[in-house]
Amino acid sequence: MVTAGRNARTAAAVGSRMATLTELTDDTFDEAVLGATKPVLVDFTAAWCGPCHALAPILEEVAVEHADKLEIVRLDVDANPNTTRRFDVMSMPTLILFKDGVAQRKMIGARGKHHLLDELSDFL
Repeated sequence: MVTAGRNARTAAAVGSRMATLTELTDDTFDEAVLGATKPVLVDFTAAWCGPCHALAPILEEVAVEHADKLEIVRLDVDANPNTTRRFDVMSMPTLILFKDGVAQRKMIGARGKHHLLDELSDFL
């Protein structure tokens, strides 16, 4: 499969720098996201979501490559319904970019790395 090969090559290229995204909860969201000093991209995800699994390695790569400008975190929608409702997340994956505690951009659905970086370019 082409995608698997590309992901394997990218993982090898990034190597030991692969990030493990911080998992947030309803209790930790405000402090981690709304109080952050740099932009934060929140990945609203679910264990049962196939497109979420496809997007995960892309987010991990971007987290490593742009760690100085952007933090990427993950929130399980099933385990954290309050935050999910608060930001009107209805489909997974949903990515919301926060800057200075305010939601700046909402992206619904999986996307490739270049498309994601284009959408984040104003914040990188």
